[in-house]
Amino acid sequence: MEARLQASPAAEVCSADFLCWLHGRFYDRLPESLRRVEGPKERSYEVLPGRLREAEVSVGHHLAPASKQLTGFLKRFAEFYGPLVTPTPQGLVAAAAAHHRLAWIHPFLDGNGRMARLFTHAWFAKAAIDGEGLWTISRGLARQQVEYRAALAKADEKRLNDFDGRGYLSQRFLREFCQFFLRTAVDQAEFMEGLLDLDTLQARITGYAKRKESAKELPRGTGLVLRETFLRGEIARGEVHRIIGASPRTGQKLVGELLGQRLLISDSPKGRLRLAFPAEAAGHYFPNLYPAGL
Repeated sequence: MEARLQASPAAEVCSADFLCWLHGRFYDRLPESLRRVEGPKERSYEVLPGRLREAEVSVGHHLAPASKQLTGFLKRFAEFYGPLVTPTPQGLVAAAAAHHRLAWIHPFLDGNGRMARLFTHAWFAKAAIDGEGLWTISRGLARQQVEYRAALAKADEKRLNDFDGRGYLSQRFLREFCQFFLRTAVDQAEFMEGLLDLDTLQARITGYAKRKESAKELPRGTGLVLRETFLRGEIARGEVHRIIGASPRTGQKLVGELLGQRLLISDSPKGRLRLAFPAEAAGHYFPNLYPAGL
């Protein structure tokens, strides 16, 4: 999904074509036994990967839109939400609302919750707010399944009165769902921020390097190079010898050693150098994530 998104316009994540493709790729990987659902009167239906449902369904008290109307609903969904896939406060609120609306439309016979969560991941990726894998809304929703399902169900309710929005569904309960959804996202980002403790990461990286240097397990100058790479994001190979105050040959040897131990990475033999996070160093770099002894 992420590979396809790289070459796609942001609005495509809301298109019926993308949603059907995503559902198809997911269900193609499931065994036959998980591609059937039970309907009314003990009737069994096969879930066809990537195909909109052709049967009527209800979830709790919610009777999903008629199958013959799905194309129209998804067209409207794409027209309204597609332009809102942006890295703005409005785009964040829209992502939360779209998550519910897609689940409410219930376009597939099965897997709609999974599709809604994958869809939201795609939205965040195109809006550049997905955290590059450091946090995910799906984890937060999984940890609060009862509250999540209750908030979704409340947002399915019809408009309460003339002061409850202008559409068919309740604006009040949609607002409550959006608040729950965004609180969950913030909670997950803050949770990972605490585990990573980025404010002191530089000190932990250089401390790890100095200990390795003292034990003669890494060459002298390692800490200086790792610190500079961390602060700047990436450095040119030719800068290393100046950073450590040595000859170009010594700088080249140090680069080779750090690449060999995966403390640095590069996209090509002459490319710029970036910080890496090998498993051996993980407990030192991120002790809250990888406590000693585990």
